[in-house]
Amino acid sequence: MILEILGSAVLGLGLSLAAAQLLARRLPARRLVLLMGGLGALFGAYVTHEALGPGHALITLLGAAGVSAVMISLLVRPPAPVAGAPVRRAVP
Repeated sequence: MILEILGSAVLGLGLSLAAAQLLARRLPARRLVLLMGGLGALFGAYVTHEALGPGHALITLLGAAGVSAVMISLLVRPPAPVAGAPVRRAVP
């Protein structure tokens, strides 16, 4: 159980660090991304462990990674418009 918790926390932090590096311009502050990735992984591990019971460590880590990825994806903002590009407005 302890190894599942530590493994999911490390996995969530690793995913959030990778996302912060790859999508730096489209994500908010790095602290928030790290926090959401870690907490999402811990929550995903808890839910998966409670649903399946003990003895499913690999599947628990997969659940943790999935929930962490979903939490990080909720933080992604749309890309900023390019300077000088025409702005399309809706016609009423």
